[in-house]
Amino acid sequence: MIKNLVFDFGGVLTTIDTAQAISRFKQLGLQEPEQYLNAYKQTGIFFQLENGDIDAATFTAELGKLCGREIGYEEALDAWMGFIVSVETELMEYLQTLRGTYRLCVLSNTNPFLQGWARSSAFTDCGKSLDDYFDELYLSYLMGCSKPTEEIYRKMLADGNMKPEETLFVDDGVRNIEAAEAVGIKTLKAVNGQDWRPELKRILKISE
Repeated sequence: MIKNLVFDFGGVLTTIDTAQAISRFKQLGLQEPEQYLNAYKQTGIFFQLENGDIDAATFTAELGKLCGREIGYEEALDAWMGFIVSVETELMEYLQTLRGTYRLCVLSNTNPFLQGWARSSAFTDCGKSLDDYFDELYLSYLMGCSKPTEEIYRKMLADGNMKPEETLFVDDGVRNIEAAEAVGIKTLKAVNGQDWRPELKRILKISE
């Protein structure tokens, strides 16, 4: 029996565009940003930021070195926001009808730039933050590990006192899905920009 519903952030709760983010970092002066940026896992200082190895200030300073000029926080934030096409508020509002029956959580590879925005009233047009929709947020940069390592799933399960067989994880990344399944978590493979509610209802046996 499913008791815990866990959702990825980018590509599930928000529609993302990696090409747009790459373009914005290139505009900052970063050479070949595609070598650092990926829809699912970053490399270099981008990975270090998401993995919690460096903070936002260090990232901004190091980004400035790569760009050959000083970069401000707002410039870096604007570039990171290039990932976000839209916030799927309708999907999150639907989840609120399930809250109470299920525990709702987020598990995401993310960073303090994007989450500073997501965890503020600027996140949705109605002034709600990401925290308003979920019981727990499990964010890679705060946990000190990232998907698709099994460590992040085990940490989440332990912290939330969740049983893997009672947990359903929704993600748009194949490797992330496989890693969750490896620790016994049930999964739903989402597609960036597509409505995953019909499949979720099927799994949970929810009638219209």
